[in-house]
Amino acid sequence: MATPPPAPTSRLRAWMLEGLSDMGKGRPGAAPPEAAGQPQGQPEHKGQPWWRVMCLTGVDYFSTLGYQPGIAALAAGLLSPVATVVLVVVTLAGALPVYRRVAEESPHGEGSIAMLSRLLSKWKGKLFVLTLLGFAATDFLITITLSAADASTHLVENPHLENALHDKQLVITLILIALLGAVFLKGFLEAIGVAVALVGVYLLLNAVVVVTGLWHVATEGHVVTDWSSALTQEHGNVFAMVGVALLVFPKLALGLSGFETGVAVMPHVKGDPDDTEERPAGRIRGTKKLLTTAALIMSVFLITTSFMTTVLIPHEEFESGGKANGRALAYLAHEYLGNTFGTVYDVATIAILWFAGASALAGLLNLMPRYLPKYGMAPHWARAVRPMVIVFILVAFLVTWIFDADVDAQGGAYATGVLVLICSAAIAVTIAAHKAGQRGWTIGFGVISVVFLYTTVVNVIERPDGVKIGACFIAGIILVSLLSRLGRAFELRVTHVELDELAQRFVQDIARRTPRLIANEPDQRDATEYREKIEQIRNDNDLSPQEDFVFVEVTVTDPSEFEAGLVVRGEVLHDRYRVLTVESSSIPNALAALLLHVRDTTGARPHIYFEWTEGNPFTNFLRFFLFGQGEVAPVTREVLREAEPDRERRPRVHVG
Repeated sequence: MATPPPAPTSRLRAWMLEGLSDMGKGRPGAAPPEAAGQPQGQPEHKGQPWWRVMCLTGVDYFSTLGYQPGIAALAAGLLSPVATVVLVVVTLAGALPVYRRVAEESPHGEGSIAMLSRLLSKWKGKLFVLTLLGFAATDFLITITLSAADASTHLVENPHLENALHDKQLVITLILIALLGAVFLKGFLEAIGVAVALVGVYLLLNAVVVVTGLWHVATEGHVVTDWSSALTQEHGNVFAMVGVALLVFPKLALGLSGFETGVAVMPHVKGDPDDTEERPAGRIRGTKKLLTTAALIMSVFLITTSFMTTVLIPHEEFESGGKANGRALAYLAHEYLGNTFGTVYDVATIAILWFAGASALAGLLNLMPRYLPKYGMAPHWARAVRPMVIVFILVAFLVTWIFDADVDAQGGAYATGVLVLICSAAIAVTIAAHKAGQRGWTIGFGVISVVFLYTTVVNVIERPDGVKIGACFIAGIILVSLLSRLGRAFELRVTHVELDELAQRFVQDIARRTPRLIANEPDQRDATEYREKIEQIRNDNDLSPQEDFVFVEVTVTDPSEFEAGLVVRGEVLHDRYRVLTVESSSIPNALAALLLHVRDTTGARPHIYFEWTEGNPFTNFLRFFLFGQGEVAPVTREVLREAEPDRERRPRVHVG
């Protein structure tokens, strides 16, 4: 008889969780968690050449040319080229060295978050990571929504479409975000291919606009002298100009975007054949090329475009309602190269602004599954790509709806997210250089950290809405994470169990009859403690003197950890008492995993004996949730119940 085809829901579930294995979930015999370099659920691939991955992060970085010259002109006026030079200096002498060092210290794409998380342990470290993840989510998600909103702005303001698409910006933005999600649901490698094509065309068109604009600057010599005279008249000497440029520089901080995503997508850079997971030298070298090349290309375009737009476009056109507002280079493309070329440039700008969210989404897909599932602060399916894509796109829908697809309203949050992450990276590499004994690098990175801290503080003071939005993301991530951890509190989280030779011998000895284990909280560990414990267990449970026992003692290490393997060691104390010692983040989980392992390896159903814990049940639960202790007996039984639904096969729990 033919096997019936699988149900549609099964096909859908298999497609959604493609690359994510449910085998062994929650069982101590399951394989250990995935290696740090490849998030589970992401299809394995051999990597892409660095320049192709640069195009993926470049759709975010390079797409800022669509609005950065206009932002600089509004923020600095005639000083726009000088302020942009300051931005380029900070980029090449500050952000670039910082992220080249981040690539060395964190070659698996975790970035500065992983570097800083090592400084704090236990729950403090977890909460610190969640806070930084909140800012990262702010940066990446606002990149998706702001870029899509800016793309729709270019679309509705195009002279040929202005009347037809009037008041349709919100709908168009939502459609663009949905299309971006569809690309990632199809497959990540397709996203890289699209990015390469878009970046190639966009940079070529921008080069044409820049060359044309500079030619007009050269042939219309009066525009430079007019600008120079007005600049001198308004600001006086060079020192005053530089001082004002330094003050307005924080408003140009969006020009620094792209570095964090450049590191986040690092695992997709092709390495050398002899790369190891611990030290992928080829991947690190390729990522450094990626970061340097992108920064140099962007620096050239930023300086040339800010200069020519300042001298060629009347300032009033940059104001709200002006033809160059948010589209200065598009204005020059139409002005000097005609409407046909201008329309082609508009289409390319709209496309790359839309797809700028791809690098941000890739960063989120690489970053979030590395932390939240590992901390037990996300469902098991969060390691799969497609469900996470849907979650992020839905959040992007919500953000777009709340801000009504307004680019300016989201700018503050975007800049805040970018600057906080760059600050954290600068501080992280400063600490790394100090620990490595590199005094010169420590001083240099320390100065860079001060510069970015200043920039961040000024940006927060001028645009406090960015911190407010970031705080909402942080609060949301922490709340959802803690609720998820609470919901998974009784899940068996031990990935595998290993027994040393003596521990295996103990298990085989007691398995000849009924395996009986005694959960003991180690106190003095003297002979009296163990003798009295055995007598109490025998009396409370009416067991004969011939019954054989092995003690189990669990020491809690880091209670904030969620998943880990279990190493069991055997000891003989006072020449007669056999003790299995375990280190774990949770006593009940360790005991449950050990019991299931004993059952599976011996075929005998083990029994374990406890004493009731004194105290309030709710307080005991909090002790278990936060510190891995508390009311051990009932929690161990509940973990076993969830892990083994068959009562006849479930290890027995006795409490006296």
